[in-house]
Amino acid sequence: MIHETAIRGGTLVTPRGLVQADLGIAGGLIMAMGPDLRAAAEIDATGKLVIPGAVDPHVHLQMPAGAFTSSDNWTTGTIAAACGGTTTVIDFVEPDGQELLPALAARRAEAEGQAAVDFGLHMTLCDARPETLAQIPGVVAAGCPSFKTYLTYEGFKLGDAEFLLALSAVGAAGGIALVHAENDAMIGFEKRRLLAAGLTAPRWHGAARPAAAEGEAVERALALAEVAGCPLYVVHVSTRRGAEAVARARSRGQDAWGETCPQYLLLTRDAYDLPGFEGAKFICSPPLRDADDNAALWDGLAAGELDAVGTDHCPFLYEGQKDLGRRAGSASLPSFDRVPGGMPGIELRLALLYTFGVAAGRLSLERWVEVCCSAPARLFGLGGRKGVLAPGADADIVIFDPHREVTVSRGLLHERCDYTPYEGMQLTGYPELTLLAGRIIAAGGQFVGVAGGGRFLPGL
Repeated sequence: MIHETAIRGGTLVTPRGLVQADLGIAGGLIMAMGPDLRAAAEIDATGKLVIPGAVDPHVHLQMPAGAFTSSDNWTTGTIAAACGGTTTVIDFVEPDGQELLPALAARRAEAEGQAAVDFGLHMTLCDARPETLAQIPGVVAAGCPSFKTYLTYEGFKLGDAEFLLALSAVGAAGGIALVHAENDAMIGFEKRRLLAAGLTAPRWHGAARPAAAEGEAVERALALAEVAGCPLYVVHVSTRRGAEAVARARSRGQDAWGETCPQYLLLTRDAYDLPGFEGAKFICSPPLRDADDNAALWDGLAAGELDAVGTDHCPFLYEGQKDLGRRAGSASLPSFDRVPGGMPGIELRLALLYTFGVAAGRLSLERWVEVCCSAPARLFGLGGRKGVLAPGADADIVIFDPHREVTVSRGLLHERCDYTPYEGMQLTGYPELTLLAGRIIAAGGQFVGVAGGGRFLPGL
């Protein structure tokens, strides 16, 4: 067979380990792996790593949040993803009073014709009314088998009784539940105490959402999911306590998985102490934690006790959005609770995890690919198609240069945001080429594909 394209000379990171072989592509699929494949065109990957396109299971593009909308739309955010080696993103549907299926259709239509990479969607459940839960099987059948739930945030949070009903309905429909697990009562108590004492600067954001709030809520969510018989994926685990709770549930044989994010692996609460109001750039929920939590999360990833790394990419501009908190109060008394929560990160995940994971000796190459590519695809119904180098899989491929040295700066990135939380970090290892369905869409850090070339991926 003569393939359309052969990738030659690279080290393939596969489910069987590292393989020195050519990769043959035709019709948008990986067709063969082996020596001396015949092809009409070639890509030279000598000295490079060849890995599957990364799958980011947790992004918020074009997401309304109060008075603002996250600053990356479907086009800009997915172009940034492509430049960073991510070829599939999974975003969210927030029904906002709509029935679930029309909300899913509307969110899908918003992305189609705009997304530069393939995309899936998680459905958000904001209530557990019988008429809402009755729609869940139809949503699963429409290709959206994952359902986001919250234990905090007004308008989103579910009480224990509601959460159990939602979990039971999702499990019965063959779906998987995601949970944002923080104890709402603890957060409300701490926030009221801090604001009453005039402690309103960005540095107090972390104190308003203590580690105990995550630890308790993760434990409770896992216990309720066990009773309901529903698989549970805990998003953005930020603490040692949260990671250990997921590990204990797994050791009991529970269908439970944990996700963390680069910000919780690499940044600490010290960022909130930057001069002036600069700490607002780092306000996200859950908040940044301590070095001990960073270390525990790395250990959990390496040991297989945490399963995936998503970005929770939810960017807001510092000037004109994040600084709402400064403008909401007086010059001497800014208000952290008015700052829209979220940070950019969709473009740097692969490179950050390579530099501070693989190159630092914390993760093997195989584990790096597992947590950034394979596990997110498998958990959300895309296994075998995405996140793996294997015949029959989509030819979503990244040629990764393990020796390229990069200094992170805002100017390097394509995210529509006026800052990056990783400014000045020194990286060794960066994507060189990104292919989507066998077509090069990013080269040398620049987008060369077609905006709108991404497809909706129904999860199975």
